[in-house]
Amino acid sequence: MLFVTLGNVRAGTDRERIARRMGWSYPPGVKVVAEYWLQTDAPKLIVVTEADDVALFIAATSQWDDVFSLTVVPAVTAEQGMAIAKQLMK
Repeated sequence: MLFVTLGNVRAGTDRERIARRMGWSYPPGVKVVAEYWLQTDAPKLIVVTEADDVALFIAATSQWDDVFSLTVVPAVTAEQGMAIAKQLMK
């Protein structure tokens, strides 16, 4: 399943967050589709990931909740959304 994580800054500088990210890895079982570092304050971070277990996100986000306010939401691709829409239209 796809998940989109939006991160708004809570604390720290860009330099501090970047240094921390360079030493951190996603938990096993989480496949990163895309990670974007934005030049805005809200959101500052967008990550698209795939995983079978939402518990992996609880573990990952808890490691960052001191510097980011993170929102994780399930998502579908446009193609998946269109397939769902076609089923709904029947």
